[in-house]
Amino acid sequence: MTSRLDQDSRGRVPVPADTSSGVGTKRVVENIPRSWRHAAASLGRPTQFRQESGCGGHAPVLRSECGKTPARIRLVRLVGAVVCLGVLIAARPDVAAPQTTPKPRLFPPSDLGLIEPPDREQWQPPDFIMDELNIAEGAVVAELGAGGGWFTVRLARRVGSNGVVYAEDVQRAMIDTIARRAQQENLDNVRIVLGTATDPMLPSAIDTILIVGAYHEMACGFGPSCEDPVPLLKNAARSLKPQGRLGVVDFNPGRGGPGPAADERPDPESVIRAAGAAGLRLIKQEQIPPFQFQFLLVFGKATSGSSSP
Repeated sequence: MTSRLDQDSRGRVPVPADTSSGVGTKRVVENIPRSWRHAAASLGRPTQFRQESGCGGHAPVLRSECGKTPARIRLVRLVGAVVCLGVLIAARPDVAAPQTTPKPRLFPPSDLGLIEPPDREQWQPPDFIMDELNIAEGAVVAELGAGGGWFTVRLARRVGSNGVVYAEDVQRAMIDTIARRAQQENLDNVRIVLGTATDPMLPSAIDTILIVGAYHEMACGFGPSCEDPVPLLKNAARSLKPQGRLGVVDFNPGRGGPGPAADERPDPESVIRAAGAAGLRLIKQEQIPPFQFQFLLVFGKATSGSSSP
């Protein structure tokens, strides 16, 4: 126990001279908090509390050796540096973490095989659909969102050499695929058309326009959110003859059948409303046999005084 004689007039306890540093001046410990002493003891290494005049300092600090910072303080500084780096990265979009690639909204031409399986005619019978639309030999018809031309070639065979089929799509790769397909099958009555999101760029005097499985892309494929393609339908309706027909074939909401995901299947009622806003009226609504997991909507031009249901 230190006696009063071992303390100087200010109550400080003498510490032996630090001979290792080459400085012979007596150092003292003045008012060192207990928490510092506890931290030093927990490091498991000899620690001296010293007034750091020999290390370039002037205030009492915790040092394990002159000029070396204890492990815990180094750890705290490292954590602080990591946090600061994270803040800087978050504030700079050019170095931020890469964003996930959004899901494509337009059907990729490389996946055409997925929508042209060998059994497609069984669950999407083209003859039934063309009969319901009164498509006959010599007719002038158009398919919007024709994709790879699976339905286009069947329309071309139905209308024959005296008819014409306009195959429209907004993707150049799809149009090129249809052109090659028509050439390979010797279908001289197919005309390809590169349309836009709001205008199919069709000529006038069309007997029938058909949209098969492409309505969702027309509604959701171009903007940040899905919107009914009313401008597109308006421009399509202008191309129809007075007694012309527009048919929409798509999968019923839900998960039945081999079609697209549930969130890519349009509600028939939303299609009917959009068509009504485009100047079309519903003539009939059918379930496509034999499995009835697809619907067929047939529209005609609205006459004065008529309205869509």
